[in-house]
Amino acid sequence: MSESNTETSPVSSSGDPPTMFRNRLSRMAKHWKKWARKRNIECFRIYDRDIPQVPVSVDLYGPYCQISAYKNRYEISEEEREKENVEIGNIVGEVLGLPSDRIYWKKREQKKGKDQYEKRGTDAELLEVGEGGLRFFVNLSDYLDTGLFLDHRITREMVRKEAKGKKFLNLFSYTGSFTVYAASGGARRSLSVDLSNTYLSWSSENLRLNGFSETQHRLLRADAVEWLRSERKNQDRERFDLIVVDPPTFSNSKKMNDVFDVQRDHAEVLNLLYRDFALPGAVLYFSTNFRKFKLSETSLLWDSIKNLTKETLPEDFRNERIHFCWRMEKSS
Repeated sequence: MSESNTETSPVSSSGDPPTMFRNRLSRMAKHWKKWARKRNIECFRIYDRDIPQVPVSVDLYGPYCQISAYKNRYEISEEEREKENVEIGNIVGEVLGLPSDRIYWKKREQKKGKDQYEKRGTDAELLEVGEGGLRFFVNLSDYLDTGLFLDHRITREMVRKEAKGKKFLNLFSYTGSFTVYAASGGARRSLSVDLSNTYLSWSSENLRLNGFSETQHRLLRADAVEWLRSERKNQDRERFDLIVVDPPTFSNSKKMNDVFDVQRDHAEVLNLLYRDFALPGAVLYFSTNFRKFKLSETSLLWDSIKNLTKETLPEDFRNERIHFCWRMEKSS
C-alpha cells in the first residue's frame, strides 16, 4: 500500500475496518506475553507501529498499558484523529482485557533535550511496576517519557552484572534506574548526577522502593557537564570504576549555563571522565537515542570501545535505531 499523503487509514475509513490492527495486536499480544512470562518480564512492547497505517506503539507496564501515537502518514483532521484514537483505544482494551482507566495515551513528537521529559499534565500519578526483580515508579499520564526506558532493559542488566564491589557513577541519571540496578548488583556506593529536582526525587523514591540507602547511593543536583569541569579541579574528587552516560540529545534548560548537544559535546564529556574520574580498569557504558549520532571514536581516550547497539536492543522492539550503545574500558 502506498505511503503517500493520499493514503487512507484502515481505522477511520468506512471502506476498510480496523480488522488488520485488531488481528495483528491479538497475535502480537499472545506472542509477547508468552515470551515475557518465560523471562519474568513485566514491562514490554507488544506492538511497534507494525502496520504503517496504524502509527502507534503499545507497551505493557505490569497491569497498565501505554499507547504512544506517532505522526500519521496520511492526511487527517484533528477530529478524524480523535475518532481514530478512540477506535484504537477500544481495540486495545478489548484485545488486552483492560479497562479504560488502565490505558494511557501519549502523543510522540520530535523533541529536543529536556522537552522530551517535560510534564504534560498537572497531577502526577506514579504507578509501581516491576523489572528484573526490582520495583520502579513510572508515570504514564503526565510525562512524554515514563521514567523507565524499556529499550534499555538489557543494558541495565549488563550494568548490574558488572557492579559488584564497584564505585558507580550515573551521569545524566534521570530517574535512577541504572543506579537501582547497580545497587542490586552489589555496587558498594554510587553517585547519580542530574539537573532536575523532580527526577532526583523520583530516583530517591526508586531507591527507597528497593531498600537502598541514599547514604550509600548519593544523589546530586548539578549540570552534569559543568560538574565535570569544576569537580576535576578538586584534588579529593571521587573516582569510579563503573560509569553510565545516557544524556539527552539536546538541552537548553534555563538552569544551565550552556547548551548541551550530544553530538558536539560527547567527546569532551567522555574524555573528562577518562582523565579525571575513571579508575584504572574502569568500564563505561555510553548511550544515545539521537538517530543521526556518529561516535567520535578517534577523538576518544577510552580503550576497547565496543559497539553494543545490536546486543542491547530488546527483542520486543522492532525499531533497530531506537538507541546506540557502546562499552568502553580504561586500561589498567
